[in-house]
Parts: sequence; C-alpha cells; structure tokens
Amino acid sequence: MITSSNDQRGNKNVDGIDVRYLPVKYNNTYGFIRRILAFLLFVRLAKREAATVCGVDLAYVMTTPLTTGLIALHLKKKKNIPYYFEVGDLWPEAPIQMGAIKNGVLKKLLYSFESKCYFHANKVIALSPPIRNYIESVSPQTKVYVIPNLSHCHFFEPSFSIKHFNEQNPLQIGYIGAVGEANNLSYLLDCAKYCEQEKLPILFTLMGAGKQLALIKKKAHKLQNTKILPFGNAQKVKDVMDILDISYVSFLNKNVLGTGSPNKFFDSLAAGKLTVINFNGWIKNIVEKHKCGFHHDPEKPEDFARKMQVFLKNPSLMHTYQRNARRLAEHYYDRELQIQKLVKIINNEKKISLSDSEVYILTA
Repeated sequence: MITSSNDQRGNKNVDGIDVRYLPVKYNNTYGFIRRILAFLLFVRLAKREAATVCGVDLAYVMTTPLTTGLIALHLKKKKNIPYYFEVGDLWPEAPIQMGAIKNGVLKKLLYSFESKCYFHANKVIALSPPIRNYIESVSPQTKVYVIPNLSHCHFFEPSFSIKHFNEQNPLQIGYIGAVGEANNLSYLLDCAKYCEQEKLPILFTLMGAGKQLALIKKKAHKLQNTKILPFGNAQKVKDVMDILDISYVSFLNKNVLGTGSPNKFFDSLAAGKLTVINFNGWIKNIVEKHKCGFHHDPEKPEDFARKMQVFLKNPSLMHTYQRNARRLAEHYYDRELQIQKLVKIINNEKKISLSDSEVYILTA
C-alpha cells in the first residue's frame, strides 16, 4: 500500500500489509491551490515508489482526489498493470459545484480526464448508488460496482437504554468530522441557537478540525448549549460517540454533496445512534426507510427543533431508532460483509449478492 503521511516515514507492516508512507504534508485547512500542489506532489512520489514494487498483477487506486487517476493511468501505460478505480466523491463535479473551479476550459479538461480514468479502469468501485449512476452515464462501457463505506461493528459496541431528558440530563447530539466549507456547520449552530431560545434540553457537541473551525468556534462562543472538542484519534472518537444519543451529519446544500458515502454516517450506524442529516440523496432515503434517523431542512432550524421534540417527548421511540441503526449496520454495512463483496469482485465471481444500497440503484 502506498499512501502519504504528515508524520510517518518509510515502510511499516500493518496487519501483514507493507505500507509505504510518502512525505506529503497535507491539512484540510489548506486552500484550493495548496491542496492541488499537495495532490500533485503525491502523484509524483507515488509513481516513483510504485516503480520499486515488483510482481504487481493489479493496482487498486482510490480517490479522492481525482489526481490519483494519473497514477493509475501511468501504471497501465508504462508497466502494463491493470487497475481498479475506487470513487468516493465526484471530482471534478464537487469543486465545480462548490465554485472552486470556474474556468470553462479547465472544466472541460477535467471532465475529459475523469472520463478517461473510468474508461481505462478494468472495474470501478463506487461508494454510493448515485456515484454509480453518474459514472455509468459518463462512461457506459465501464463495469461499476457499489460498495459503500464500512460500519465497524466490532469497534463500536453500543449499549441501549431508554433515557428521559431534562435540564439536568440533556439529550446529547454531536457532530464528529471535518469542519470545512463543504460541511457548513453553521446549519448546526443555527439549530443550537434556536433550541436554546426555545429552552429545549439539548446539548450540542462538535469535535473536528478544518478550515472553518475558527469561524465555527467564534459563532459557538455565545451559545450555552454548545461545546467544541479538539479532534482526536479513533479511540477518542469512540469515547465521544459513547456519550451521544444522536449523531449529526452535515453538508452544504449542494446536490453533488449528497452523492457521497460519509464515514461518519456509517460510524453512527455502528454506534447505534439516531442519525440526523441535513442533505438530500440516497442517505436520506435509507434513513427514512429504515427509521434510524431523520432529515431536516438546513435553512429552517425550527424544522430541526420540531422533529427533535418528538424524541424528547418519546424516549422509547429514540431507543427504537437507535436499535434500527445498529441493525442496519450489522445487516448491510458491516466491515466483514463489505470486504467479502470486494474479494468477490476482485476474484471475478459471477454472483454477488445485492445490498440494500444496490437494490436502491436498480429501482431509483
């Protein structure tokens, strides 16, 4: 495995895998140009590192960003190594919709490059049904399979109980993850402000890092019902998740951002948390179908408060939704299930069972 790291250097054996860390500084507080430069540096170093690996039959190349496609195409052309291409977010569609890429000529070049990456891949692994739909529309001849992100059911071990909420024992809702423009946590702070005005017994916790963190801290400073924690490792994330009743997943109100497969959603399911989302798309459909959370209008904090009061008044209903979340993780998104599916795809097995997410794509 070839990856990058701010801290690690050289090679390390991780669970029997030879992991090679390349020295590429990266931080999600970087601006667009600085990010691109980091991506291109990784491409250059990864090409060089890949040349030292012998006996490779297949390359498994992961996005984002789309620039990793340069590595895949290089390996196929120079080394005659076929590749599978895993797509977790739509590039360049996402930065274009976000307004980061505005030049018309550059857009055409990026779309052309994107299509080329799909066309030359032996198979594409899409992390969501909408991504699969998009890739098939761009490159109809490409074989595309859906494997969403993983729920780590062995790592998260929820304990379920019916709680009754009041000022002394507030309902705990939290956001854990990136604090960037694409997440727009101002939506959540607007909800916190409204709930404080309405004197609802809800405590909001934010844990993360990113370009917008300073702005979010400034906005949250005046709120008595909101606290912000520094981002931590996986164990610290688990510790915070353990005390939450509800997990919040947030994205800016852009259609393309609803096509992804956010890790925090699948962690929420594994941890047995009722999940609140503020974006449309396939995740919204799954949340509503399996009754493990709800969607609220991101522009209307009163919509959030109204829906939250249903669970404040009926703790047993929240208990049911939390159990539904864990059940969904175990039945469809557990790590072992997803790995088995990937192994079948790599081994070219003909029969691959459909998950709920893939049934959705066939009927959408």
